[in-house]
Amino acid sequence: MRKIKAQLFISLDGVVEAPDQWHFPYFNEEMGAAVDATLGRAETLLLGRRTYDGFAGAWPEREAAGGEDAPFAGVLGDARKIVVSNSPLDFTWRNSEQLGGDLAAGVAALKEEPGTDAPVWISGSVSVVRQLVAAGLLDELNLLLHPIAVRGGMRLFEQDAAPVPLELLSAETFRTGVLNLFYAVASTPGEGTYEDAKTHLPQH
Repeated sequence: MRKIKAQLFISLDGVVEAPDQWHFPYFNEEMGAAVDATLGRAETLLLGRRTYDGFAGAWPEREAAGGEDAPFAGVLGDARKIVVSNSPLDFTWRNSEQLGGDLAAGVAALKEEPGTDAPVWISGSVSVVRQLVAAGLLDELNLLLHPIAVRGGMRLFEQDAAPVPLELLSAETFRTGVLNLFYAVASTPGEGTYEDAKTHLPQH
């Protein structure tokens, strides 16, 4: 079964909106390697309509321009790109297709596709990530946590929604202070009370 994994740039106060406004000062070779290890190796990308439009409006031109980012742009172009939308789409970027109808059913079928066990990667696409978390279909969450409080904008986790328990799989600290965090989405939160916690307090 294929795993569904999502990667997002996120601020210290949980903002994931418009990372182009606050993210680039923290992009160094360590983060470049982290992105290359995920999106740069992806055979299949699952993208929301807005994220896809942003990608399609930039990466094909960068690939054609032949600059330093052209190889990465070529990898994205060669990947199978599945776009979540219930509105008709007219694709100009190669290897793009639409996933309409029920998202949960479509992604469940995608996980069961035969012939490959390569993960499906989501970049950004907050609405898609939220829905898949709620449906129990997101397997891993890669958060690149930036040491900045943006103080405004869409946050990954909504208020007044059910808690989302996560299990830390790995953590890496970049020189910029960015934390590269990999989480599995856990089925249930851990259990514990203050009575349990106080046994771990220092005894004086």
